[in-house]
Amino acid sequence: MFTVAKFVSGVAFLLAAVSLSASDVAILRNGFSIHHERREVLGAVTRLYVVADGSSYVDVSTDQIDHFEKDFSLPPSATKHVINTISDRHHLDPDLINSVIHAESAFNPRAVSPKGAQGLMQLMPGTASQLGVRNAFDPHDNVEGGTAYLRQLLEQYNFDLIKALAAYNAGPHRVQRYRGIPPYYETRAYVARIVRDFNRKKLAEKTSSATKRNKTRTHPGTTVKQASVSGTSQVASR
Repeated sequence: MFTVAKFVSGVAFLLAAVSLSASDVAILRNGFSIHHERREVLGAVTRLYVVADGSSYVDVSTDQIDHFEKDFSLPPSATKHVINTISDRHHLDPDLINSVIHAESAFNPRAVSPKGAQGLMQLMPGTASQLGVRNAFDPHDNVEGGTAYLRQLLEQYNFDLIKALAAYNAGPHRVQRYRGIPPYYETRAYVARIVRDFNRKKLAEKTSSATKRNKTRTHPGTTVKQASVSGTSQVASR
């Protein structure tokens, strides 16, 4: 049982225990999760404040809460900054990293695959450990590890994006075994999805740049030829 309220009375604050850590996630026994800024235990009920000023909260039966976890979610602007900064450090195109994250987790930092891959770039625990990632659910740590790993794979395959992505998804040993992209539907669809999304981003970027240039260089009524992308764009600088 849980109820939602828009305000909290002064009496409730007097009865409440000391609030605990901010920006947490309550994991319920029924599988649901509730993000909250702070919480207070009121006997049989735990009050989860979904906004910091206390104007909105959710009351949950304390015995229905399995455990609490830190909420590592970032606002879109912060996530973009993390991706841009880390991509630049590893000399990779941030659009590529965005495409990988979109395919891997749809930008959900708490995503866990059926096989146990975790976080934005879906790192397996063993891989994360080898990369020095302490917490795969932390966006910065995860993107740092995933980007470093993708860079390693690109270098290993002489910057062949198709092979690098296939290895990221299915493992380098399978790429070696099949001397290229493995004959798995999941892997082939995964690679195609990322390449398509990445090329779409680069095409939009080129088209936008061409349009801006032609607005200043052409006469009214002149048609701007649309840019085209064949294969894959450059993904890394050496």
